[in-house]
Amino acid sequence: MKTDIEISQETTLAPITEIAEKLDLSVDDLELHGKYKAKIEFSALERLKQNPVGKLILVTSINPTPAGEGKSTVTVGLGDALNQLGKKTVIALREPSLGPVMGLKGGATGGGYAQVLPMEDINLHFTGDMHAITTANNALSALLDNHIHQGNELNIDSRRVIWKRVVDLNDRELRQIVAGLGGPVNGVPREDGFDITVASEIMAILCLANDLADLKQRLANIVVAYTFDRQPVTVSDLKVEGALALLLKDAIKPNLVQTIYQTPAFVHGGPFANIAHGCNSIIATKTALHCGDYTVTEAGFGADLGGEKFLDIKVPNLGKAPDLVVIVATIRALKMHGGVEKNELSAENLAALKDGFANLAKHIQNMQKYGLPVVVAINEFISDTQKEIDLLKELCENEGVKVELASVWEKGADGGVDLAKTVVEVIEANAETNFHSIFSQDKDDLPEKIATIVREIYGGSEVIYSKKASQQLASFKKYGWDRLPVCMAKTQYSLSDDPKQLGAPTDFDVTIREFVPKIGAGFIVALTGDVMTMPGLPKKPAALNMDVDQAGNAIGLF
Repeated sequence: MKTDIEISQETTLAPITEIAEKLDLSVDDLELHGKYKAKIEFSALERLKQNPVGKLILVTSINPTPAGEGKSTVTVGLGDALNQLGKKTVIALREPSLGPVMGLKGGATGGGYAQVLPMEDINLHFTGDMHAITTANNALSALLDNHIHQGNELNIDSRRVIWKRVVDLNDRELRQIVAGLGGPVNGVPREDGFDITVASEIMAILCLANDLADLKQRLANIVVAYTFDRQPVTVSDLKVEGALALLLKDAIKPNLVQTIYQTPAFVHGGPFANIAHGCNSIIATKTALHCGDYTVTEAGFGADLGGEKFLDIKVPNLGKAPDLVVIVATIRALKMHGGVEKNELSAENLAALKDGFANLAKHIQNMQKYGLPVVVAINEFISDTQKEIDLLKELCENEGVKVELASVWEKGADGGVDLAKTVVEVIEANAETNFHSIFSQDKDDLPEKIATIVREIYGGSEVIYSKKASQQLASFKKYGWDRLPVCMAKTQYSLSDDPKQLGAPTDFDVTIREFVPKIGAGFIVALTGDVMTMPGLPKKPAALNMDVDQAGNAIGLF
């Protein structure tokens, strides 16, 4: 079977101007980045707001395993299949981070014959959004440290600087560092550290802002440090929100690309779902909704992370709830949740599949708690047996949800037609959804929200707070932050905060070790277990397989 990049490089792409025409956009509405990539100009974004809003389909998944789930692949394939059915459909995805691309996870452009293209550009530097976000973040660090060095008019306690520098790579060496060494001319020495760019608050802000004015206000609200008398210091105190917005003025424009089947796709923003809110930008999703009858979007990792954050963080900012949720699962991954080792997944094992189904069942129930209809997509593998497929269908039907096989990796749009038909059928049968959150965003405080997520979404029992986290909660109440939304930073591999607990564990405790206030983004991050905001590389990173030929063609990129 051909690799993803071989399929990509053999595909004849349409000029991006032709893709734009499908959305009633002209060349004057585009900021071209070569032949096959473009950003949408502000004037066009404003004009599109006059169009009606289409249906929104959220694609999420079970907890990921090394066996693979294929959420982005199903998202792309479903969009292509809906277009094949004559439904005007647009796809909205996140941008990949170079950290996982060169590390372990891989890219975020789908796979096989369900890809967004040009995949090598999107997975590498694309239109420069990641670099702009990194630069804005680190410019703020430089301006903050310069303020302290040049007299510290704001009385900032350098021991309480919470703003970190970022880089869009997995680099464990930078997690904890000491900065400012070398004497007074080099600044004030202090402990510091780097996060990965996709975990940065500026990434979250870019993805949650509605326009440039909103972006600038959110940037102004970022808390970077505390004074000696424990008062928060913001970007507006430093008076640099204008400069940061200037660095991001092009990055905030959504990127338009295409699939193998020339379905329009907006690929914009890329926060991780295990340490950030895991959804593409509000601007891209809104633009897609105004451009098509159906928008297919995805949220990172399992429904306990990206799915929950989409519904509790993105939806209030988007002003539009999904009309349907698609949960992606593979038989291989469910058998792994049922206790089968990775090297034994090809063998039929109905007992393990039944045990592992508990993970999928929990995610189905969770999405239904929000009042949303659910369809399960079985991402088909060649090793799946008919008995396993029949059992999984039966188990899903017992949960009261529709289920369809999706063979989009191998067959492209044709492999997603049955899924697309079922999705349309369920949406039309549920014309009025009864969406509601699982808690009150305005009335419930942070501990109440966290306890609800742990009990209702994860299936746990108690929340344990470290001494530092408890002290932070008291401070947040004093600052008026105690009723903000919460963004849980948790392992993606388990419903619990322990990556080794697969399936659907119960009666476990979740430990909150620390909070990170992201007031510009509008939420508080709760760090659980030992989750890291700067990943490391595996023993054999994907970068070892990458190269470029004399003609400039990428080699070994998936």
